Amino acid sequence: MSHYQHVKVHRQRALVVLPIVSLSLFFLSWELVVDFGLVPQTLLAPPSAVVKMFFAKLTSTAPDGLLLQEHAWISIKEAFLGYFLALLVGIPLGLAMGWFRLAEGLARPIFEFIRPIPPIAWIPLTIYWFGIGLTGKVFIIWIGGIVPCVINAYAGVRMTNPVFLQMARLYGATSWQMFRTVCIPSALPMVFGALQIALAWCWMNLVGAELLAANGGLGFLIQSGRKLGRPDLVVLGMVTVALTGVIIGLAIDRIEKKLLAGMRR
Repeated sequence: MSHYQHVKVHRQRALVVLPIVSLSLFFLSWELVVDFGLVPQTLLAPPSAVVKMFFAKLTSTAPDGLLLQEHAWISIKEAFLGYFLALLVGIPLGLAMGWFRLAEGLARPIFEFIRPIPPIAWIPLTIYWFGIGLTGKVFIIWIGGIVPCVINAYAGVRMTNPVFLQMARLYGATSWQMFRTVCIPSALPMVFGALQIALAWCWMNLVGAELLAANGGLGFLIQSGRKLGRPDLVVLGMVTVALTGVIIGLAIDRIEKKLLAGMRR
């Protein structure tokens, strides 16, 4: 084996080992800080207590009334409903705004007016309109997810190589044909980039909505832990939010890579 191959193998091992070491040190430090009383357990639950609560919540609905997997399923269902609605509306809107002057003139002022408003600020009105059920939370998630979809799709169209457009004009392509055959394929990398960004926004806004108004879900679990004075329940909800988000993100990333690879063929 050459020196270059040895270096490559060592780097690959380091990429695997270093994250494990880092996480191990983090959780060990966390456990020791609480066990030695530097931070009281009434303020922060140690990892061992969180693990214990994790296994307990898989089979017990106490103290909040639902199993952990039921909370997770409620959040996942709500997040994906809002997410797919954001993709369904935001990406076509961004593509149209990027190419058609009429669409940009009509939609952009409204979009720029709504865009700076944090999705959480919509919660009071959403409660009046839809209550604290599924529809209200999906609306909040949709509001948060549509922004990156529109921005990325719009930017993707605007970044289309002008040489390709000029060639299409020389061959007599209409505006619609150039949009469909040149601009949309050119914008796809930016559109696929929006998938990850929109998912992150949807997931964050979901938890925020559930913290303020919900009767189930991971945000509701965290809020229940706060009301009951149970840091282990709060941390369990936070960890479950993080792990679920990472798993969903990895799945979306794999789907995105497969779709892009298939289109290149």
